[in-house]
Amino acid sequence: MIDKDRFSGLHEFVLSAQAGSFTAAGLQLELTSSAVGKAVTRLEERLGTKLVHRTTRRLTLTNEGEAYLATCLRVLGELDETESFLTTGRQEPVGRVRIELPATFGRRHVLPSLLRLAARHPRLDLSTNFSERLADLIAEGVDIAVRIGRLRDDADIAARRLGEQRLVICVAPGYLARYGAAKNRQELLTHNCIAGLQRGQRAAWLLRNEVGEFELTPVTARHEWGDGEAMLNAALAGCGVAQLPTWLVGEHIRRGELVEILSNLSGGEMPVHVIWPRTKYVQPRVRVVIDELVRLANEDSSGFKP
Repeated sequence: MIDKDRFSGLHEFVLSAQAGSFTAAGLQLELTSSAVGKAVTRLEERLGTKLVHRTTRRLTLTNEGEAYLATCLRVLGELDETESFLTTGRQEPVGRVRIELPATFGRRHVLPSLLRLAARHPRLDLSTNFSERLADLIAEGVDIAVRIGRLRDDADIAARRLGEQRLVICVAPGYLARYGAAKNRQELLTHNCIAGLQRGQRAAWLLRNEVGEFELTPVTARHEWGDGEAMLNAALAGCGVAQLPTWLVGEHIRRGELVEILSNLSGGEMPVHVIWPRTKYVQPRVRVVIDELVRLANEDSSGFKP
């Protein structure tokens, strides 16, 4: 049996949280600020938790309020999207999509396409984060993520392969002049290597072994950086040897700003996937972003298949 009061106060809470005051929410709802405040108070009493801190100047959300607001916005967005489909007969993307992208790859290859997508769909809202951190999609309410590297088996996550990125080992001419080039795996271990931020784990590169297979091989990382752009800048500055994808370093190698070395050891490929929480029905707002990423991956110039 559905509780008829379950949604009571929900709109008042959402608008108050977004506007920062009961008065501003009341103007939108054509209610007094007192009526809005009482509706939010009744909602808090029903939930048994405090959602907002009230001051004379502005409302702020509690931690519980932040979590509840995120859920409310997601539910209201899906309801709005479904109603739009029912009334128009078209699956027009409506609402907010939370997206997690690898920092440098996302900015260089995905962001321009997302901006064009947003321009084509005025009712589609995007919340996009660029980070190398692997977010928990379900726990954090993320709709879509792009992952580079092998995926873990997870029955709750759906995935589609977009392509792969190829890795090369490169170094600035200035570094070569000072330290010379590593000629084999053993010499590589004596050089200053540039790696991604490992957070307590030893840096490892994807190198070809004696039987021709690629495997993660520990290296000595003198410098660790939080994203590919920083690693590229460190390599260009002559700070050390780096293993980076061709889409990031290809132009610098062609211009002679970086030199590829140890090609017999490098060339490993890492898969690129788009992933999303598995569900029987993918909302149009999520589907349109997935389709755009697939379309982008199929373009020769996209960088997914360097």
